[in-house]
Amino acid sequence: MDVHTMSKLMDEMKKTVIDNMNIKRDISDDEVEDLITTSVFTNRELASLGIIEKQQIIKKLFNSIRKLDVLQPLIEDKSITEIMVNGYDKIFVERFGRVEKLNTAFESQKKLEDVIQAIVSKVNRTVNESSPIVDARLEDGSRVSAVLPPVALNGPILTIRRFPDKPILMEDLIKYGSINAEASTMLQSMVKAKFNIFICGGTGSGKTTFLNALSNFIPDKERIITIEDSAELQIQGIQNIVRLETRNTNTEGKGEITIKDLIKCSLRMRPERIVVGEVRGAEALDMLQAMNTGHDGSLSTGHANSPKDMLNRLETMVLSGGVMPLESIRQQIASAIDIIVQLSRIRDASRKVLEITEVAGYDRGSIILNPLYIFRETGESEDGKVVGSLERTENAIQNSDKFKMAGIRLEL
Repeated sequence: MDVHTMSKLMDEMKKTVIDNMNIKRDISDDEVEDLITTSVFTNRELASLGIIEKQQIIKKLFNSIRKLDVLQPLIEDKSITEIMVNGYDKIFVERFGRVEKLNTAFESQKKLEDVIQAIVSKVNRTVNESSPIVDARLEDGSRVSAVLPPVALNGPILTIRRFPDKPILMEDLIKYGSINAEASTMLQSMVKAKFNIFICGGTGSGKTTFLNALSNFIPDKERIITIEDSAELQIQGIQNIVRLETRNTNTEGKGEITIKDLIKCSLRMRPERIVVGEVRGAEALDMLQAMNTGHDGSLSTGHANSPKDMLNRLETMVLSGGVMPLESIRQQIASAIDIIVQLSRIRDASRKVLEITEVAGYDRGSIILNPLYIFRETGESEDGKVVGSLERTENAIQNSDKFKMAGIRLEL
């Protein structure tokens, strides 16, 4: 049977199943699968196919009707970390740091739009022609970004960032070569001593993964408030945890709840630590003020290519929320943030900690940075892997009071 005939036959069976579903209305997944199985095994044109081939057709039809169509097998593939749909007929995936184009496609642009609507509706988000951009998440926590025409010129765009079922621990990052044991031990002590830590890096550098790994060092008896655009953090072992997520405006343009709103709200919830998934706007000032008013041990991330760039971006973010003297902003930043960890996805597709820097204070109009660890590259292996190590600098930590208050003795 040729591809065109098979496609036409599957469309007919799909229509029959959906018609039967409409008659029964509230129908479970098992009942849908039974309807599909009956349709496939009673179809005379499929009589010559084997059991395995029929089961593949059943699964494909079920995914098309109740799941995410051609994306479902990709979602279930644990080796895929990113799915990129550039219009209904161009699907790319990332495996082991490499991007490849797949020989698969949605049957039409409408089907892709239906899948996007199914995803966003489950998390109470809306996307349409008047509001064509949306961020959401799947049930497994995967991050979803969708853009519809007319903003997207080559059809609906869907990007899915997948996260491992089991959160990556710091031990795993050491094994992968992202950080060494010595630097990991220092960061563990800093988290326990309630240093305010900011993680920066570019897109795909592993900021959320690293934030998850750091959060496992938080003592399990503390009360944690997490604040995110789309809930992605997988903090383990903390019972007293409150998870907050932003909300977009409704169809009437009302009801928006921002990161800024949630930070203000969290301060009235007796937090011992506040973890903000990513700071990217005017909420930066509220985050800094929280760090400066007794909420030590806070963790957050931001987009920047170096610790210095991150400080500049924070200045810009604060200014976007109102006019303030630059000197006052810099003093707030220097007082609030203790440590900046810079991550990067380097040219061999591996993710590395490139720098761990102390924010050592403020002097004569400038924030003082005190690098503690720096990644030094020494060459490349025969298979193209970058060779290097995260090395301790000769700089001593200047602000060690939090270690003393926490009763932590560390040779640094």
